[in-house]
Amino acid sequence: MATVKEYSVEEKLASVLRLQKMDSRLDEIQVLKGELPMEVKDLEDEIEGLNTRLSHVEDEIRGIQDFIANKKAAIKESEALMKKYEKQQDNVKNNREFEAITKEIEMQSLEIKLAEKHIKDANEEVKDKSRNLDSAKKQIADKESNLKHKKGELEKIIAETEKEEKGFRKQSDEARTKVEARLLAAYEKIRTNYRNGLAVVTISRDSCGGCFNAIPPQRQAEIRQRKKIIVCEHCGRILVDNDLDATVTI
Repeated sequence: MATVKEYSVEEKLASVLRLQKMDSRLDEIQVLKGELPMEVKDLEDEIEGLNTRLSHVEDEIRGIQDFIANKKAAIKESEALMKKYEKQQDNVKNNREFEAITKEIEMQSLEIKLAEKHIKDANEEVKDKSRNLDSAKKQIADKESNLKHKKGELEKIIAETEKEEKGFRKQSDEARTKVEARLLAAYEKIRTNYRNGLAVVTISRDSCGGCFNAIPPQRQAEIRQRKKIIVCEHCGRILVDNDLDATVTI
């Protein structure tokens, strides 16, 4: 029956410290990228939204232009009817017929005036929407220029760090397999609690290297003995001595 190796506290601390150092290097690369990935995504979303808005405005303008074309056709039709009625007036037999035709001519004249008003209003609406269209196009052009610049910056950083990042990510994955399950779970939980991702820290100037609260001398002596895993009573980070930190390299 195979025996499962029992790791000493010192070995456990060394393994989780090594993992912390690898993850910290990966964190540094992400800091180098900064907010660029999020900024690029936000700009892409904004440009997509503006293009959708642009398409809607263009559809609206086409709809108004169709409306104007229909009104112009209606004017021509009314003008043709007016000429027809005017000819009929020359051949009327009595006043009643003359008045009826006159009313038809007046009706077509009103239709023309109404259509012309609709055309005038529609043209104003087209001008207004065209201004919105130009404004949206300018916004898109500005944002696309900004996006190109930020993408260029991000791609440059990725190109410079890609090999290093892949290497550390592979090492980090391998290091995780060598950390005791319970200790790994505690490490991951602590890391998520702090923006700097530090779950394992050294003693610096008699203080915790994470929260900078003082550590009593007796506590420091226990940490140097590496007989048990000790966490900072203020921030909960795992504490290691400087000598161990110096021996663990990546």
